[in-house]
Amino acid sequence: MIDKICDFILTKIKKEMPELDEERIEAINYGLQMLIGEIPKLFITLLIAQLLGVLKLTVLAYIMLLPYKYFVGGVHAKTHLACMITTPLIYSGNALISKNLPFIQSEYRFIAVILVWIFSMIVISIYAPADTENVPILRKKERRLKKIMSYITMTLTLGVAIILQDKYIIISNILIIGCLIHSIFITRPMYKLYHNKYGYEVYVD
Repeated sequence: MIDKICDFILTKIKKEMPELDEERIEAINYGLQMLIGEIPKLFITLLIAQLLGVLKLTVLAYIMLLPYKYFVGGVHAKTHLACMITTPLIYSGNALISKNLPFIQSEYRFIAVILVWIFSMIVISIYAPADTENVPILRKKERRLKKIMSYITMTLTLGVAIILQDKYIIISNILIIGCLIHSIFITRPMYKLYHNKYGYEVYVD
C-alpha cells in the first residue's frame, strides 16, 4: 500500500516536473517512502504502547533518546513490515521493561551506566556515524561532527540517568537501556542481520 501511494505521488511529480533527472527522482522517492512509512509505524507503535499501558513512557523514551539516535545513526529495516515490528520493540519494549523490571537500583545504577558508557564509546569510535547505502554520509566534516555529537549526546543521556532520583528510576532505566540499544544497532552484526551496508563503504571504499 505504501509503495503504491509513493508511486502515485511520484508519477504526478514527474508529470509536473519533467526536468528532474533520475538521481533527484530517486531521492524524492526515498523521501516519500520515509515520510509516508513513518505514519503507520508511529500509529502502530503508539497503539501497542497504549495496549501495554506504557504510552507516556514510550513517547518519553522516543523524545529523550532522539538526539543520540539522530547523531549515532544505525540500521534501517529493508521493509515497512520489519520497521513496524522493530520500532515498537525498541521503544515500547524498553518502556515496558523499565516499568515492570526496575532492576537497575540505586546501588547498581552507576555500574550499569559505566558499562554502557564504555561499550558505547567503543562502538561509536568504530562505527559512528552509522550511515546506510541509501542515506550515506560522505562529507568528512559532517562525519566528524556527528561522531563528536554522538559522544556528547550519549554521555549526557547517561549522565541524566545517574542524577535522576530514585522516584524517577523508570526514566533512568529507559535512558540506560535506550542508549545500549541504539549503540548495539550501529554495530556490524546488526547491519548484517538487517541486510544493511554502511554508506561510506559503498560509496567511498
